[in-house]
Amino acid sequence: MKSFFKNINLIFTILTVVVFSFALHSQEVRVSAKIDSSKILIGEQTNLHLSVSYRLDKGIIAKIKFPELTDTIRKEIEIVSQSKIDSVIDKDDIYAITLSQSYTITSFDSGYWAIPPIKFIVNNDTNGLFTEPLLLQVNSVAVDTTQAIKDIKPPFEVDYGIIDWIKDNIYLVYVVLGTVALVLLILFLVKKFNKPKPIVAIEKPKIPVHIIALEKLDELKTKGLWQQGKLKLYYSSLTDIVREYIENRFNIQAMEQTTEEILYGFRNVAIDEDSKSKLKQLLILSDLVKFAKENPLSNENEMSLIYAYDFVNGTKREEQIKKQNSV
Repeated sequence: MKSFFKNINLIFTILTVVVFSFALHSQEVRVSAKIDSSKILIGEQTNLHLSVSYRLDKGIIAKIKFPELTDTIRKEIEIVSQSKIDSVIDKDDIYAITLSQSYTITSFDSGYWAIPPIKFIVNNDTNGLFTEPLLLQVNSVAVDTTQAIKDIKPPFEVDYGIIDWIKDNIYLVYVVLGTVALVLLILFLVKKFNKPKPIVAIEKPKIPVHIIALEKLDELKTKGLWQQGKLKLYYSSLTDIVREYIENRFNIQAMEQTTEEILYGFRNVAIDEDSKSKLKQLLILSDLVKFAKENPLSNENEMSLIYAYDFVNGTKREEQIKKQNSV
């Protein structure tokens, strides 16, 4: 009971700090933590969910860093596994973004254990934002003391040696020995009669990255995916082509980043605003289709492909073509 009140006092102390932190940022960013079940038995598992919500149209959110939790949250609470960070766009408000991550946790110590506020870093602000504290109750398993304690049964001993194994697997032994002898014979003959010939490597000219991207867009266009009602596959393929082009052209890890992270990565890249705008519209509409089950109009589907062509043509590196022609 003393441990319970001690943890309760700790929670209210930490909560005061958390409330002050939320007051500074509540208009821009909201972070939260919740747990599926606040009561478990020793060794049972439950899920801890972390999330952060914000808006794209405020122009203030550049980068959000989730907490780096590894093996434990505290010494009494262990982390079994964790999910990847997932992003969801509000289907009624395309500028409302929620990022979330889940942890499977367990405990092998009974008692009341406080999960302290968890820190998120926003725009590299080391003060950060904190989630609300949580309390996990871990109960021990009841033992029936009326039953007598029984000894553990010893393992059975079996007299089984290598000779017995060979007898039981004699055909396998013959196959292994025959295979080894055949391989040794082949190696001997190859080494004796086969003289190595010099290998002349012909280096193929490197294809410019924008040519590869345009060819893939042409191939996607001929498939007619959105005309067949395969909208999610269409937009996934379209954005994968564009993301791959961005990685190879601008060295931005676009295949592993969210839409807002990609757009933030272009803040210091010297490209025209029209290309940036088309890229933004393409990625946001794609997120709506993939995550919010948006059903765009036919002209929007066609315009998305046109935006992809325009972005590649508007940002391609011409000197690659000149260098290729001079070889």
